Amino acid sequence: MLTSKASQKKGRRRAKPAFQSKSMFAAVDLGTNNCRLLIAEPRGKRFRVVDSYSQIVRLGEGMSASGVLSDDAISRTLSALQDIRQKIKGYPIRRIRCVATQACRVASNGREFVERVQRETGLTFKVISPKEEAQLAVVGALDLVDAEKDVALVVDIGGGSTELCWVDARKANKIGLNGALQKVPMLNWASFPIGVVTLSEMFPERNDPDWYPQMLNYARSQLESFKHGSKYSELFEKDQGHLIGTSGTVTSLCAVHMNLDRYIRSIVDGAHLSRVDAIAARERLSGLTREERSLIPCIGDGRSDLVLAGCAIMEAVWQLWPCSDMRVADRGLREGLLLSLIHGKPPKKRRRSGKKKTANAETATEGQPAHDG
Repeated sequence: MLTSKASQKKGRRRAKPAFQSKSMFAAVDLGTNNCRLLIAEPRGKRFRVVDSYSQIVRLGEGMSASGVLSDDAISRTLSALQDIRQKIKGYPIRRIRCVATQACRVASNGREFVERVQRETGLTFKVISPKEEAQLAVVGALDLVDAEKDVALVVDIGGGSTELCWVDARKANKIGLNGALQKVPMLNWASFPIGVVTLSEMFPERNDPDWYPQMLNYARSQLESFKHGSKYSELFEKDQGHLIGTSGTVTSLCAVHMNLDRYIRSIVDGAHLSRVDAIAARERLSGLTREERSLIPCIGDGRSDLVLAGCAIMEAVWQLWPCSDMRVADRGLREGLLLSLIHGKPPKKRRRSGKKKTANAETATEGQPAHDG
């Protein structure tokens, strides 16, 4: 039974939570498979995550065959973005940046979809280039670069594409975050039109011992098509290079190896996953049906039909740039977005004059922190 004092409070509005910081930042990453949000407040050179959201929406489902974003995929994604919009409203957000990647880059109705998102949710997305996607992934995982090596290969396996970025490891350590925000110390980079969604659609799972090897060989042939990548293979063979994996495939594979009852980011992020253990975890998954994989807590139904395609891409990377282990990063594009918002150059103020702005005033320069979008 309510006391009289409690009764008086019952009809009042719930007080807004007291935030340690009145200046928060938000990053939204709309990929081919996932839709993700991070809300954070600055903490020195890094940040503290205040809230997050992640939903598998499969925006690019069926797109490799049709070339368009389907009505069902658009509906799922809009629903997730409405949820994100509601979350954002509950925080004192100073700046927000929303980016879309491969699905919106290549779909014939990608621009139309982005415009619809703005109308229905109020969220304005910028469709970023593969190069900017690779740069942001590097910035997000920068503190995992081993300064004792000559080169780090950051592997970002997405739903519709895979970005590889070879980084000057010693220079990255020397210039730190501020330097990397001005110019990412990339030696080379490449983007490939294969991801967990596109590859799994190209190679529908079947009970055939040749199925996975065929998918692996195809993934390797795609990666080998970038001829400049071969010049770094020797460094890896001499143990002068190392891998950083930033994707759901890598974190899921690491969690499977660890036999976690539930996914725990603090245990997975930053872990070292040996090549031997990674292959053993993949072989375990290969021996299960899709339904059996969905029962593994760190895989679930959302990834059960996609994880082996991601493993094929990762295994192909390991074959071409061999090393004993990989650094696992439960961080990447979203974290890079937040760091560029918090520590990068602020966007230029819009002029109030009647002069027409040039197109470049609203876009970001390659290699520099992008404007809010």
